[in-house]
Amino acid sequence: MVDLLPEHTPLWQQLESTAREHFRRAAIREIRTPLLEATELFARGIGEATDVVGKEMYTFLDRGERSCTLRPEGTASVVRAAIQHGLLALGPKRLWYGGPMFRYERPQAGRQRQFHQIGVELLGVADATSDAEAIAVAWDLLADLGVGGLQLEINSLGSADDRLRYRTELVAWLEAHHDQLDTDSQKRISTNPLRVLDSKIPDTQALLAGAPTLAAALCGDSHERFSQVRQALEALGIPFVLNPRLVRGLDYYGHTAFEITSSQLGAQATVCGGGRYDGLVEQLGGPATAAVGWAIGLERLVLLLSQVEGGMAEAPAADLYVMSRGADAERLALGLCRQGRRAGLVVERDASGAAFAKQFKRANKSGATWAAVVGDEEAAEAVVVLKHLRNSERQDRRLPIGAVVQELLGRN
Repeated sequence: MVDLLPEHTPLWQQLESTAREHFRRAAIREIRTPLLEATELFARGIGEATDVVGKEMYTFLDRGERSCTLRPEGTASVVRAAIQHGLLALGPKRLWYGGPMFRYERPQAGRQRQFHQIGVELLGVADATSDAEAIAVAWDLLADLGVGGLQLEINSLGSADDRLRYRTELVAWLEAHHDQLDTDSQKRISTNPLRVLDSKIPDTQALLAGAPTLAAALCGDSHERFSQVRQALEALGIPFVLNPRLVRGLDYYGHTAFEITSSQLGAQATVCGGGRYDGLVEQLGGPATAAVGWAIGLERLVLLLSQVEGGMAEAPAADLYVMSRGADAERLALGLCRQGRRAGLVVERDASGAAFAKQFKRANKSGATWAAVVGDEEAAEAVVVLKHLRNSERQDRRLPIGAVVQELLGRN
């Protein structure tokens, strides 16, 4: 778990601001859920056989002996909130969320145990074009942020019956090749065999080239639905690659599954993942409700954008840097700062009381455009020396303290 220091937060703010604007344009409204939920929510929603529930959750008993968990992902919490507050009785809901999630896993570049996501959940939409719309919102957001080398990979996980039929075929094949699999994949045969397809072990991936495919197990309706998704993406001009081995790590997914990757730093890195989860709302006690959604990990996105030229946002420089020495001067300087800020200017105050030579060094380093200087003499006359920090040829001016803000507003 890491701190986000002041030099890092401008890029985060830029990402969040851009995302908010994309969601506003798409009529997707924000929902905020607690960081702490009942453990049962994730055990039922995500699946007890998943790595997230089995290995990665921060779970503990509270003082009432209730099992609580820091949320490891956002979808289950959003669905729980929609059920609890009767949101689905009012028709489809287009929601987005953002904030910290928690998973006890091995930290690495772009992945910490406290990490941040933004995600979209479209609840109550069943048509294939909604899958394409959700993908388009994510694709356009990433492109607008400047993420390069984007690639969309899609697959169909089919219906529950399709997956049950495929699971039987896959388990039989995996058991026949048990000794050739890595240890984790061997364990998953009895708990979550579809996750074997997502193994990152090269030898296992090579072996899986001969495994039965989920595509071959899809019924006619599932094939038709997936065809409609592809046609909608083609109509939108969003290129995609079919990946028959793509599965999502959470049990609630069915039909469309997708990931958006970036080759911006060389190797392919997943920056967004999601899919359809029509059974989750009912599974958590709500009415039968179709749904599709996705999530973007902000740490990985920040890593991508901060390591390319022009990707790192910087905090805005102050319009005015206010310097003062002496009790009377400091009081006047404080009032000037407030006037400027209330008028919409970015004003930084030097409260050190150091010699003006030192204050001027800090003012120049701050990047501010103007400096206002108030010493004992200026305080006695209620005036300010206004100096342009970026153009040494500009003459300094002495102005009544009440005229400084209007002067800057007129010049800016």
